[in-house]
Amino acid sequence: MNRLEGRIALVTGGLRGIGLAIATRFVAEGAHVVLTDLDAAGSETVRNVLETLGNRATYIAANVTSEDDWNGIEAHLREHFGALHILVSNAGTDLTGPVESLTLDGWRKIMSINVDGVFLGVRTLVPLMAESGAKVAGGASIINVSSIMGIVGYSEVSAYNASKGAVRMFTKGLAVEFAQKRMPIRANSLHPGFVKTPLLNAGFQRWVDKGFAEKPEDLVAAMEGATPIGRLAEPEELAGPVAFLASADASYVTGAEMVVDGGWTAQ
Repeated sequence: MNRLEGRIALVTGGLRGIGLAIATRFVAEGAHVVLTDLDAAGSETVRNVLETLGNRATYIAANVTSEDDWNGIEAHLREHFGALHILVSNAGTDLTGPVESLTLDGWRKIMSINVDGVFLGVRTLVPLMAESGAKVAGGASIINVSSIMGIVGYSEVSAYNASKGAVRMFTKGLAVEFAQKRMPIRANSLHPGFVKTPLLNAGFQRWVDKGFAEKPEDLVAAMEGATPIGRLAEPEELAGPVAFLASADASYVTGAEMVVDGGWTAQ
C-alpha cells in the first residue's frame, strides 16, 4: 500500500524502538521521513538506519526540549520540502519509584521530555502543517505517543502516568481546537501497552537492580502473564495503527485514543 505517497513525515525519537518501526512503515507506505533523535548525525547508528531506510529518509540531530532545535527543524522542513503532513511525537523517557523517593529534578526532566517536547513540536510546526494539510486528502495528522499509563494508574510510575496523561489530554484539546477552527489538521494519541523496546528493557533492568526480580526475563514473563493476549508487542505492531492515523483512511478520526495493548486496559 502507498497510502502516504508524496507526504512528508517527522518522527521524533526515530532511531530506535517504536519510532524506528513507525519510520520504516511510513517509508514503505511512500512517505519521506525526517527522523530526529539525540545521536550525532555522523554516528554509526544514524548511518545504519539511513542505509536501511534508503533515500526516503533523512536525519536531524535534535533535542525535543529545545526551542532552538525545533526552530531549526521547521526551517529545514521549509527549505528542503516546503511541507509537513505528519508529525509523530514519539521521543520520551521514564521515571519510576515511590513518589516520596522522586526528586524535583527527575520530575522536571520527565515532564520536559514527555510533555514540553510534544508541546514545542506542535506549537512550532502547526503553521506549516496547516498549509500542507490543506493540499492533501484527509488533512495533516499529528500523532502523539502516550501510553496505557496515560489512561490507567500503575504503582511506582506516578510521574510517568502524569506525563503520559498530559499528552493524552493535550492531544484532545488540540483536536477540538483545530476542528472548530476548520484547520486541516487531525490530532490523535497512541497508547501502547508493553512493547519490546530499549526503553522497556532499561526499565526492567532498573527494577532488577532494585531487587524486585532476579533477572529481566522474570519481569517479561510477569507482564506477558498479565496481558490477555499473552505476550509483549513487537514495535512493528504499533506502526500499522500509526500509519492508519497518518493516512486519509482516518480522515474522520481526531481526538481519539488509539490503544494498542494486547487487551491490558480491557481488564
